[in-house]
Amino acid sequence: MLLRLPTSLSEARQCLAQGAVPVGGATLVWAQWQRDGFPEQAMSLRRLPEATVVDGETLGAAVLLHQIDDRVPEVLRRAAASIGTGAVRRTATVGGNIVGSTLRCLLPPALVLDARATVMDGDGTYEAELAEVVAKRPLMLGIRWRRPLVSAYRKAPGDVGGPPPLVVATAVHAEQDGGRRLCTAVRDGDEVVSGSVPATADPGRVLDALEGTALGRLPGETRDVVRREVTDILGRADG
Repeated sequence: MLLRLPTSLSEARQCLAQGAVPVGGATLVWAQWQRDGFPEQAMSLRRLPEATVVDGETLGAAVLLHQIDDRVPEVLRRAAASIGTGAVRRTATVGGNIVGSTLRCLLPPALVLDARATVMDGDGTYEAELAEVVAKRPLMLGIRWRRPLVSAYRKAPGDVGGPPPLVVATAVHAEQDGGRRLCTAVRDGDEVVSGSVPATADPGRVLDALEGTALGRLPGETRDVVRREVTDILGRADG
């Protein structure tokens, strides 16, 4: 297998056109390749500047999970720190988790940050909704988001080999009209659902409004966890 390491977007597009298979840390595909055979060409984005950036509003797809630090919002940082073991986090990438993984621990944080993905195809680069990225699995270069006023992440304990643990991500954003908006995303089993409502001064009204979103269809025990997390983040936003 030939591993190609493009250093520019034009070179990356050329690799794609020539059939190179995008790969990050290969943590998700190595066993499959050993079983089914290796591709003739693979492509890593770890030398592509657009895919390795880390700052307050951008995270590249080739960034390793252990490289995610306090430059990014708390919800992303805590999510990355909770994924796998230290050895996994030193190998696995942002793009692999969001696009390649079935668990997608970084997807709920990205949703509450109102993130959009930068992706590339043979014609060039463009922005896409995260739902499109998850469904179509294009080559993702990174994500960009709005900086929140405050954010938080909760991941329930889980057993190795067991069902995916519950994940609740929350963020409060400032609105252009001076108001605030609460964004919440939940991974419950294999499903990720999200909702966004005005973050008014009355926590009870905020919680009632969330019941009218897709989050209101979650099981009662899960909704109880969501309500606690939302109450906590609203308190932090007012603190």
